Parts: sequence; C-alpha cells; structure tokens
Amino acid sequence: MVKRSFLKRSILKRVGGSTILGLFLSVTCLIALQTPVLAGAIKLNYANFPPAPTFPCVQMERWKVEVEKRTNGQVQINTFPGGTLLGAKGMMDGVVAGQADIGNICMAYQPGRFVVTNATSLPLGIKDAKTGSMALLKLYERYKPKAFENVVVLAMFTNAPGNVMSKVPVRTLEDMKGLDLRASGGAAQILKAWGANPVGMPMPATVEALQKGTVKGLFSSLEVMKDSKFAENCKFVTMTQTVIYPFSVIMNKGKWNSLPADVQKVMMDLKQEQSLWTGTYMDDHIKRAIAWSKESNNVEFISLSAQEKARWDGKLDFITENWIKGAKEKGLPAEEIIKDIKTYIQ
Repeated sequence: MVKRSFLKRSILKRVGGSTILGLFLSVTCLIALQTPVLAGAIKLNYANFPPAPTFPCVQMERWKVEVEKRTNGQVQINTFPGGTLLGAKGMMDGVVAGQADIGNICMAYQPGRFVVTNATSLPLGIKDAKTGSMALLKLYERYKPKAFENVVVLAMFTNAPGNVMSKVPVRTLEDMKGLDLRASGGAAQILKAWGANPVGMPMPATVEALQKGTVKGLFSSLEVMKDSKFAENCKFVTMTQTVIYPFSVIMNKGKWNSLPADVQKVMMDLKQEQSLWTGTYMDDHIKRAIAWSKESNNVEFISLSAQEKARWDGKLDFITENWIKGAKEKGLPAEEIIKDIKTYIQ
C-alpha cells in the first residue's frame, strides 16, 4: 500500500512537472516565434528614378543598410531604382498616395512646386555637393515649405555643379555661340543665355546623339564622364561650376505615423548625417571621374580666368532676378531666402 501510494505521488509529480515544463516551453516557443514576426513586420518600399549605379541610388542603398542595422533588423527596406516603382515626375504624388512608402525626388523637375528649396538651383556660387547639400537642408529646416506638408523629409542633398562637356574646346563665351548641347530643366535657360543651343533629351539618349553628331556635348555634373562614359566622346570639359540640382528623400506621412518612436528616432538621427554623407560621396565621385577621364581618355579640363568667369556669370543674373520676382508674387520672403542661401554656402 505504501509502495502504491509512493508510486502514485511519483507519477503525479512527474506528470505535473511535465505539464509545467511543457507549458513553459510552449510559452517560450510562442515568444520566440512572435519576436521575428514583430521584428520583420515593418517592411518599407523605397522608390527611386535614376539607374542603380548613380549617386541618388547609391545613397539610397547606404540609407537602407544604416536603418536596418540601427534598428537591429526591425525595419526591412525594399529598394526600387530606375523608375521600377515610380518615375521622376510622379514620385512626390506617388509617395503622398502611398504607392511607395519612401521616395527620392529631384525638385528641379517641378520648378513651380518647390519654389523655396529650388532657390538652391539658382546660379548663386554653390561650389560643391557637400556645400549644396548642407545649405539645402538648412534652408528646408528654416522655412519648412508648404510643398512638403504631406510628407516627412528624411534627407536632402544636391548633385555637384554643372560643367560643359564637349567634342570641341570651349575657352571663351564666344566659343559657346550656336553650340548644340544637351541640357535639362533650368540648365537649358543657362545655355541659352551663354549663346548655346540647348537640346532637350534623356541622358541615356545623349550617348548616341554624341556619336551621331546630333549634339556636340552636354551640360551636367561631371560624374557622367565616367558613369556614362561621356569621356570617350567629349574630350574637353569647360569648368563653369554653375548650378546644382536639389534632391529630397521623403516618406508617406501615414506610414511615418505608424512607425514606433524608436524607429522614427533612428531615421531622424540619420537626416543630417545622410545629407552630409551624400554630398561628400558625390564630391569624391566627381574627383574619381575627373582622374579617370584624364588618365583613360586624355580629356582636357579648361579653367576659365577670373575675368572670363565673371563674363559667364554676369549673363545669368536675370535668372535670380526673375526668381525673386516670382517668389514675391507668391508671398515668399524672396530676398531673405537668397541671403540665407549665400550665408549657408560660406
């Protein structure tokens, strides 16, 4: 009887222990299973319009890596370069509508929409992408333009200043007269002011146009000499160092509001860092493109004398004057914005 009772208690103890152990293991497994689900639940789509090797997409991939790393994998970002999710002109509205959670816009493509931030694309003497990027971000932070009220800005940056890449040498303003050069956006009116003939076409089509002689060159930042192999056809570069294009990384406001506070903090902490990183990367990339063009294709880089550069710059004064007039008509403090930009770029 004693043995039977002892055996009964032993069995109950084992059963109870197994039940408790089983319950503990069940809860532990449930937690373990739920944690990855929660960590991987924040999936974001990031749209970009230029090809993957270009600097706006390089910065996109860097931002993706940093966010995923700093959130310990809690956020996963799918990137879509080359207009595979949204194109350049539809980027802003697409992000607002939620077609993409995040997008990269070039504000110069919509001059009437981003009046304040597009002021950085005026011929104001921005010398490089790092300077331009920091000036652009400061300008945005100060004025918080209404154009961005339906999105959250995650970064702002610019490309490097534009220069004339050509098949024939351009050493003076007179050499520009009647020269067919590819240009886009506001760059076209600059070329026209210099006496050239601006030809509008997509950048990828410019390679064939140069080979056929449809154009004699282009006006753009110099990374394309290497990235698009323009150095093979354009053996001369005239360093005008004129005009940058402003870019912004934006996020859908509803998606932003759905993010945990710690994730929002990671992204906000990255804003200035990412802007500075992109400008610095662009400037370094330009240096590499110049070195490659000289070494691989014997390209001549032509520097304008101070007197000659003043002639070129003087032809562009009307562009800033027209912007000031238009901004005033929209009720914006135009002169103050220009003054701020000049202060920021010092």
